[in-house]
Amino acid sequence: MHEIAPAVFQIPLMPRNAINCYLIDDVLVDAGIKSSSKKILKALKGHEVSKHVLTHAHADHQGASKDICTRLGIPLLTSEIERDNAESGHATRNYPERDSLIARFQQKFWAGPGHKVDQTLKEGDRVGSFEVVDTPGHAPGHISFFRRADGVLIAGDALVNMNLLTTIVGLGLPPAAFTTDQQQNIQSIKKLYALKPKIICFGHGPVLRDMGKFNAFVRKLP
Repeated sequence: MHEIAPAVFQIPLMPRNAINCYLIDDVLVDAGIKSSSKKILKALKGHEVSKHVLTHAHADHQGASKDICTRLGIPLLTSEIERDNAESGHATRNYPERDSLIARFQQKFWAGPGHKVDQTLKEGDRVGSFEVVDTPGHAPGHISFFRRADGVLIAGDALVNMNLLTTIVGLGLPPAAFTTDQQQNIQSIKKLYALKPKIICFGHGPVLRDMGKFNAFVRKLP
């Protein structure tokens, strides 16, 4: 576990930051794949955790959610739109090609069982010292978390900082194969850009502190 900013910790769940979750204040954001539970629980040892939230309910974000919530006795929170997928465990339902080989692989080996959502979140709600930002596109109910005091942004998969095939670091759009509406997602990236973040934390890829790279990336978007 790495401290990114005060009360913000990154938990890399795969080599080269290929899949990440985060602890913000006393809130766990995302939970990797089904087999991530042991690593997450080990990282959280000694830290107070009062709730678990999802940026979205894809297989590489909700995988260990049920186990984490059950073992720690904490509630699960999602956006209203992501609630059904989180509770059913149907993590690939909104993929453009949900019957593809990779989608079926993720559903079988990465997705965890569904878990009851105790509270739904909407834009402007507070999660610890962060506020919820609606960022649909990659998933219909995708949300991000922003702390205005110091500009820390938990972007989820609105954008990635790694090519998921080569693991080469660099900003990019989330893969089209897993993105419900890429044009809507681009608008969500521009919405995040308008917040003027100073540190960006991703579901995939290392944390970004060089906002010049983010500025250049956004300027190239259609």
